[in-house]
Amino acid sequence: MFELLSRPATEAAPLLLGAVIRVGDVAVRLTEVEAYMGELDPGSHAFRGPGKRNAVMYGPPGHLYTYFTYGMHICANVVCMSEGIASGVLLRAGEVIDGVGIASERRATSRKPADLAQGPARLTVALGIWLDDAGTNLGTGRIRLELPGSRAPFSAGPRTGVSGAGGSADYPWRFWIPGEPSVSPYRAAVTRKRN
Repeated sequence: MFELLSRPATEAAPLLLGAVIRVGDVAVRLTEVEAYMGELDPGSHAFRGPGKRNAVMYGPPGHLYTYFTYGMHICANVVCMSEGIASGVLLRAGEVIDGVGIASERRATSRKPADLAQGPARLTVALGIWLDDAGTNLGTGRIRLELPGSRAPFSAGPRTGVSGAGGSADYPWRFWIPGEPSVSPYRAAVTRKRN
């Protein structure tokens, strides 16, 4: 079912645009994703090799890798490539197409429907994805990935909020569907000055 994911994240990511992530009664159509190429990528959690935190990224494709970031947010990636090679696609943003009422309750601070899943942390909250969903098989588990029937037109550019070389124009691995209101605005990484 997930042959599309048995390839590097940079190839799989644009193919996931228009795919639907479904958790119970809530479904989000993906409008923005980012590719992470494991040990080859200074922006990846697997850049320094395998560890307890990133073990799922080295597993089989078609599973979910979740992680906690900034001490308050959960983000989710779809694992790509073959087992033993870390590669993943961050689910950055999407349009809630089913369960808008439930997603709105979970994201009570949203001002409009396009905000419900605009950004990776908002997307996981709207869907009800948790840290313990790490390793979920997206074909048979609680969280389902429904691949698009056709390839969506897309744009590409640097990844949002990634510091160092991995966030530069040398890594144009953020992909989005142009004109979609749910796509999050680009933000360069904040560089902190040392005193």
